[in-house]
Amino acid sequence: MAMDVYGLLGNPVGHSLSPPMHEAAYDELGLEARYVTFEPDEDDLTDAIGGADALGIAGLNVTIPFKQAALEIVAPEDLATRIGAVNTIDFSGSGPPTGYNTDAVGALRALRDHEVDVEGAHAVVVGAGGAGRAIAFGLADAGATVAIANRTEQKARALADEVPRATGHGLADLEELVGNADVLVNATSVGMEEDATPVPADALHGELAVLDAVYRPLETRLLRDAADAGATTVDGAWMLLYQGVEAFEIWTGRDAPVGVMNEALRSRL
Repeated sequence: MAMDVYGLLGNPVGHSLSPPMHEAAYDELGLEARYVTFEPDEDDLTDAIGGADALGIAGLNVTIPFKQAALEIVAPEDLATRIGAVNTIDFSGSGPPTGYNTDAVGALRALRDHEVDVEGAHAVVVGAGGAGRAIAFGLADAGATVAIANRTEQKARALADEVPRATGHGLADLEELVGNADVLVNATSVGMEEDATPVPADALHGELAVLDAVYRPLETRLLRDAADAGATTVDGAWMLLYQGVEAFEIWTGRDAPVGVMNEALRSRL
């Protein structure tokens, strides 16, 4: 039986937690497959994707700094086009490789795993960068109204113009927005390098579900404050897990062994 090869395109990729997560899934299901990393120069992305296709690579994840550029090289699905970034490529079709963005689905599945219903919810997304874009579109597609708050208010408003039922705000509006919200997502890096939070603690409340996309550390100051307020908390490893789960299921057409993948991921955090 031929071995299927999957992998990750990025630069750098040495820190990635995707290989152990996917390899654990292959081992659990008895698949003849391996997951490897590739680190091309930024100018070589087109050649790298074309070479992977020619060599019979079954699928690729894509990370920084290639997510936006990959959009122009593959045939992107609608959601990836709207988000403006590709993080998963499938080579199984007869035409050009298909590009997906599983970050949006990763956030939604992380919330649903914690019994958070986003349909009809009032959601606040902090950050209008790549992660914020993906999560805002995902929440809107799932039926939420979305308030996007960003340090540069103009960037939040520009993104809100693209996302259905969304509004753009500066960070000064956060206290009022969060006080009236059902779902809060931190899509910034605040809390990763220092014990800081982008959201005032006194704005948090017990009817809130809080997802922090930061996964190092797993327990950020935002999540500690949210737990103290009685909110439902979802750490960033859940989003990381489910974007990988979604990619696995796109590539293989099989249900991912979520528990095994989660264990492999968290054992390395």
